[in-house]
Amino acid sequence: MKAVLKINGTEVPVKFDFDEHLLQTLRNHGFTEVKNGCEEGECGACLVLLNGKPVNSCQVFTATAIGDEITTVKGIGTLHQPHIIQECFVEAGAVQCGFCTPGMVLATYALLQDNPDPSDDEIKRALSGNLCRCTGYVKIIDAVKRSARKMKIT
Repeated sequence: MKAVLKINGTEVPVKFDFDEHLLQTLRNHGFTEVKNGCEEGECGACLVLLNGKPVNSCQVFTATAIGDEITTVKGIGTLHQPHIIQECFVEAGAVQCGFCTPGMVLATYALLQDNPDPSDDEIKRALSGNLCRCTGYVKIIDAVKRSARKMKIT
């Protein structure tokens, strides 16, 4: 199949199999910031925002995303122009191996869009679909709290 997907605000022509998941389509078209983890919707490594809501792209058929706004972590900030959340993850030391970071950052972004002052329990709930094997989550939760504080200021 051929279609045009709106990814990070840009219309991108894509080619994919009718039963292909968004994760594979994104990666096949150069969006390698979307990580391939479990392919079962359990780890959150492939998390993207679909119309502003976090979804595991391994659980979404590409064909169902036609006409939707897809945002990867590069859609909110880049290496040279990072988003406040990305800066806070670095400051807090919450990026050890970095594999889970794109999903964690997007989950944080979605949380803070809906709730700019989340409690610890709300942060934990928002990140519950994202697994990290390196940090033990303390630094990640700290990064979310830093992000919330800094985003209030700006």
